[in-house]
Order: sequence, then structure tokens, then C-alpha cells
Amino acid sequence: MSSLSSGADYEHMFELAPVSLWLEDFSALKQLFDGWRAEGVTDIRAHLAQDRVRLRQCSAALRVLQVNRRTLELFAADSLEHLVANLDKVFRDDRHDTASHELAQLWDGQLEFANQTVNYALDGRRLDVQVRARILPGHEHDWSRVLVSLEDNTAQFNDARRIQRSEQYARDLFEHSPVSLWVEDFSAVKNLLDGVRAQGIGDFKTFLKVHPDFVGRCMQEIRVIDVNQQTLRMFGASSKEMLLNNIGRVFRGEMHESFAEQLQDLWDGKTFQQREVTNYSLSGDAVNIHMQFAVLDSHRHDWGLVLLSLVDITARKKAEAYLEYLGKHDVLTQLRNRAFYAEELNRLTRKGPWPLSVIAIDLNGLKAVNDEQGHAAGDSMLRRVGEVLAKAVDAPACAARIGGDEFTVLLPGTDERGALALQERIISMLELNNQFYPGQHLSLAMGIASCQSGDGVEAAINRADQAMYAEKNRYYQQSGHDRRQLPTFPG
Repeated sequence: MSSLSSGADYEHMFELAPVSLWLEDFSALKQLFDGWRAEGVTDIRAHLAQDRVRLRQCSAALRVLQVNRRTLELFAADSLEHLVANLDKVFRDDRHDTASHELAQLWDGQLEFANQTVNYALDGRRLDVQVRARILPGHEHDWSRVLVSLEDNTAQFNDARRIQRSEQYARDLFEHSPVSLWVEDFSAVKNLLDGVRAQGIGDFKTFLKVHPDFVGRCMQEIRVIDVNQQTLRMFGASSKEMLLNNIGRVFRGEMHESFAEQLQDLWDGKTFQQREVTNYSLSGDAVNIHMQFAVLDSHRHDWGLVLLSLVDITARKKAEAYLEYLGKHDVLTQLRNRAFYAEELNRLTRKGPWPLSVIAIDLNGLKAVNDEQGHAAGDSMLRRVGEVLAKAVDAPACAARIGGDEFTVLLPGTDERGALALQERIISMLELNNQFYPGQHLSLAMGIASCQSGDGVEAAINRADQAMYAEKNRYYQQSGHDRRQLPTFPG
């Protein structure tokens, strides 16, 4: 009576177990193994790898005797017969490695095996299962009764895959961002700043002035954890190792001053910052950068994780510089333009230095050249005047084109004697220019005047203009041509 009760209990436990249970007959598999051993097979893994048909032979040798309710639920089967008839749908895809591992454990004489593998429910669901199998006691000689349990850990594996995909997504966003990204550790920098506070220092700005070496020390303590692909492209590095081994070539020059500002902001509690800085590529070219710096919220306490984004604004800076250049320069002659001249004259009138001298200059014969040879020839002569004045006039003096053929040189802090010396230099450069460009000679009419204060600036400009026009009239009278006609020069 007790044995029947024990048998019934066993049946109930098998049927109602919370995990998938399979009772199988492996006797045909043992006979297959015995045959292979008789043929001299010693390495079952190699034997199965040589011919995939052998693995199918092993699978065909396994006979399912019974499964429990949880198995039918898990694999979406109506009955044992329904499940067995569709085992090819349950054990599909490439299971060679996992199946070979299970078979190898039995081949080596083990009475049980375990493995993580993938099965499929009859409705197509992927099942990640932990397989455990045990040859039941009393059947070790023929393997005719084997209990197999399948623990469904699909949910855990799906969670792990989601985390992995999320991490990979984040990694891809980092690596392939169109912006240069740096992950850095500033914890040592924080320790240094905390050490300064502990000394009772309150005025950090003054501290940096007294101890400028502290900035360099902090820069050396920054640890770069990672950079992305755009960073390598931006700085001309073939690998992360190459960039990080040459970091001193990237952050140099004026970076010391900008990092001092960054330290001051960190001292003041600004853990998010943005500023424009200049870095350098490994080829030595300056790279203008818009930098954003942020200590991640999870590391506010130690600054152990900092994200920097760097946007290359070199092209924008060049465009801005060019626009600024155009705003202050004459495009044709490359000298300063009338707008800059007016601004500079206004500044000098208010502030000096004194005395201020003015050289008024006019290109002789430009109208005749334009009429006879075309405006291209006239533009060529104007460009040559720009070359002459650019070589002759040095800062703080300023040479500007203020009209079609009119030029002015402002000489702050220069008396009339200094202006005459510059006029001689202009004449010397003019002669060299005429030798370099044979054919059409340049001829300039010049007038000089000086003043001692802002009240006399306008009068000095008028006197310089009058002197220039008098010189221009003498030139045309001596050449024997009307000033509106093209003069003829020897040679």
C-alpha cells in the first residue's frame, strides 16, 4: 500500500513541478556511443565536428517518454504527442556547440550534465533555458531512464540583453557622435582644490597669481578615461593611444590661461561650464574649440566622472576674422579702408599721442589709365600703391585708402620731420616697385602736415590735402599733359 502511495506521490510531484520536466530514454544513444568506441573513437567532440550527420544521429536516438504540465505550457503544446511530433521546431537553429557539450559529458562517464541553451516554443517564442539532466539510479547500465529539467530564464536573459543593447547604444552614441567627446576623471583636481580650502585660502584668484604653478599641477592630475572617434579625427590621431600619449601637444599655449579660468569656476561651484579655447592638432595646427564641461550628477561629490564636448569652430573663427578684416580693410589694395581711417582719426583726435602728422597721397593719372586701358589696368595700379605703402608704413602708423585714388597715412607721435622721413621711404619703395613692374610707372602726389593737439587735426588734414594737390598740379605742369590724360613716361 505504501509503495503505491509513493508511486502516486511521485507522479503528482512530476506532474505539478514548477519547472519543465522530461523523462527520456537514452538507451539508443548509449548503444550508438558503444559502437563508436568499438570503432576506436576517443574524442567525441572532434568526431561530431567532422560530420554534422552524427549529431542528428544522437538526437534521433533520444526518446521522450513523458513530460509534465509545465513543459506543455512552456512550449505551447496541446499534448505529449503534439510536442514530440514537433521537436524539430523546439530544437532548431545551430545547436551544435551546446549539444556537443552535453553529449561530451555523458561520453566522459558523467551521470549528469548541465548546460545553458536555447529552445523554441511551438508558437515561435525563443526560450533561454538552463538544462540539467540525470541518469536515474538503477539505469546507469543502459541509460533507459533520464530525467531532464528545463528552467526557463528567458526573462533574465531578455533583461540582460536589454541592458547590453542599452549599453551598446550608449557606446555607439558616444563613439560616433559628430562632436568630440572626452570622459575624464577630475577627482585629483578636486582633492587639490579641497587642500587649498583646508589651508584657509578664501581668495582663489589671488592664490593663482601667487602660485601660477598650481594650474599646471592641476592639469597634470586630469585623467582621460576615454575619447570618441570624432576626437581622433579632430586632432589628427590614428588611435586613442596615440592621442593620449601626446596629450601635451594638444593642450598647450594659451590653454594654461583658459584652464585657470576653469579652475576658478570650479572653485566657485560651477560644475557646468562653456567657453571658447584654442587646442592644437598633432600636426601642430591651431584648432578653435567651443568647449562644454560638465561634472556628471552622480559624481558631484568627487568629480570622478566629467564629460567634455568639443566643437571645432575654426572655420567660424576664420570667417569672423575675415569679415572683421573686410570691415577694416580695402579689398583691392589690402590697406585699411575709409571706415577704419575715420575711426582711427577720431580716436587719435581724442587721445593722441602728439604730435600727429598726416601724409595725403593721390595716384597720378588713374583716370587716364582707366579710360585708355580699362579699369583692370587701373585696379592693377591701385594694388601696386597698396604694395608700396604696406612695405613702407609700419605700426603704429596707419595707411588707408580713403577714396578711388586717394590715400592717407596717419602717424601718431610723429612730427613733420618724421613724416618727411617716411615720405622719402615711400618714394624709395615706389622706385623699386616701378623697377619690378616695367611699363606703366606709378606716380604719387604727396602732401604733409602736422598738429600738436586734437583741435588742430582737421586743419592739418586740410593743409596736407592742399599740399598734395599743389604737388599734383606741379606734376601735370612738368609733364606737359592735362591731368585727365594719360601721361607718357620715359622708358
